[in-house]
Amino acid sequence: MDTAAMSNSESDDGLCGPANDGFRKVALVASESPRAQEAFTMLWAQRDWAPLEEADAAVVLGGDGFMLQTLHAMLDCERVIPAYGMNRGTVGFLMNRYNKNADVMERLAQARGKKIAPLHITATTQDGETRTMCAINELSLLRETRQTAKIEITVGSRVRIKELVGDGVLVSTPAGSTAYNLSANGPILPLDSGMLALTPISPFRPRRWRGAVLPDEMPIKFRVLEPEKRPISAVADQKELRNIAEVSVRIAHESELELLFDPGQSLAERIVSEQFAVD
Repeated sequence: MDTAAMSNSESDDGLCGPANDGFRKVALVASESPRAQEAFTMLWAQRDWAPLEEADAAVVLGGDGFMLQTLHAMLDCERVIPAYGMNRGTVGFLMNRYNKNADVMERLAQARGKKIAPLHITATTQDGETRTMCAINELSLLRETRQTAKIEITVGSRVRIKELVGDGVLVSTPAGSTAYNLSANGPILPLDSGMLALTPISPFRPRRWRGAVLPDEMPIKFRVLEPEKRPISAVADQKELRNIAEVSVRIAHESELELLFDPGQSLAERIVSEQFAVD
């Protein structure tokens, strides 16, 4: 990440209660954007911050992309701590509002947590290389050339779509269902739904298939058809692997992450609100 110093009961809104006693060492991290760096400089002077590798929680300055980058770094080093984001980016769906006059430690003490489970992805390339990746928002399979993609889709133990023809397909978590999934006309999923969205991207065949909402315990497998003529890449949030042969996807509850939100600003509420947005 770009800049770094480096048990709770359930409430009515589905979030964990305040974690006042848990955060004695807090890290401050920020993206390289000027707005995030300005906030970092101001907050840095207010207190002693802990290195990220020693912290109990992290204050994250930036946008949704940088929050995803920070969470992926935690997964990569297998040390996950709660993350409290303040929006210094664009959309800030995963972030809290930034207020330069508010006491950030006070806000952190009152914040409530929500755990989200990422996708665990096992991808095999046409050369036989196998890679594992995680996705917090979504996994996308995308055509690499002007040729349409052709993909076989297995859900559970059965082939459900023998040949999907189009630009590709994606699997989204509830946390990511308002991102690329929504722009591809996929469904918005409540955070506690226990579901995944399987959404085609510009499908041509089957003409009437518009995707599926699946229980998150069901494994999903994709097999690329005609790979030499129609190469496909797999994109897990911000990581890409090209020339894919097969991809298996499952939910990884054992790798849950925790996002912290101000009271009344929960991620679950934002996901519900998106379903009534008319702008």
